[in-house]
Amino acid sequence: MKAVILAGGLGTRLSEETHLKPKPMVEIGSQPILWHIMKMYSHHGINDFVICCGYKSYIIKEYFINYAAHLSDLTVDLSTNAVTVHQNMAEPWRITLVETGANTLTGGRLKRVKDHVGDADDFCFTYGDGVSDIDIGKLIAFHRAHGKLATVTAVEPAGRYGALQLDGSAVSRFTEKPAEGSGWINGGFFVLSPKVFDYIEGDQTSWEVGPLDRIAEEGQLEAYKHKGFWQPMDTLRDKTMLEGLWNSNRAPWKIWDKP
Repeated sequence: MKAVILAGGLGTRLSEETHLKPKPMVEIGSQPILWHIMKMYSHHGINDFVICCGYKSYIIKEYFINYAAHLSDLTVDLSTNAVTVHQNMAEPWRITLVETGANTLTGGRLKRVKDHVGDADDFCFTYGDGVSDIDIGKLIAFHRAHGKLATVTAVEPAGRYGALQLDGSAVSRFTEKPAEGSGWINGGFFVLSPKVFDYIEGDQTSWEVGPLDRIAEEGQLEAYKHKGFWQPMDTLRDKTMLEGLWNSNRAPWKIWDKP
């Protein structure tokens, strides 16, 4: 089974980092958040990836071309230009890097990798900037059980601000950053039938606006409710929070390193 990952946007809300690199290449710990997402999928047996590139795509390509050099010990013989890799730490990944355009919208990027998805019954699809402790195996099983075209992971993020319960102008209850959040939202981590490509017109189609609306209206979209950890990296504040969890060895999405 393949996983398609969006990695081509500008990431303007994280411009402190993304003026130098694509958002999925912004590091959490010592590795890009894209690597963290791929490790999550790999833990559940998905090692075939299609990366939708766009903005500064050469940085993503260079990272994977030189992946072994990033993680392994090397001996470089300058007299012969020979490089010996010691204790190769490479992953069992097959990665297809596709140029999907600098200004293409999310649906258009997905449509551009249609030929790389092939004729499989289904495939995974997600954004290149969010991590979670979601059980990908259970998500796929849920999708296959209902038999519809698409599954979206629904998440209920905690509120970012203190909530007020009012009785007229009197505050009857105050909750600092309520855990129940403000309702279910799109958390990415889709499982899709290749038939969804028929709902995407072209490069200027946003996956979230047109195609998902139509698929839902036709009764072909189901939600997999995930009540565990989920966090996008939209801002510098989000990056700092995720890095703090990683550096303190409390990263809930690090499922590949748990018994």
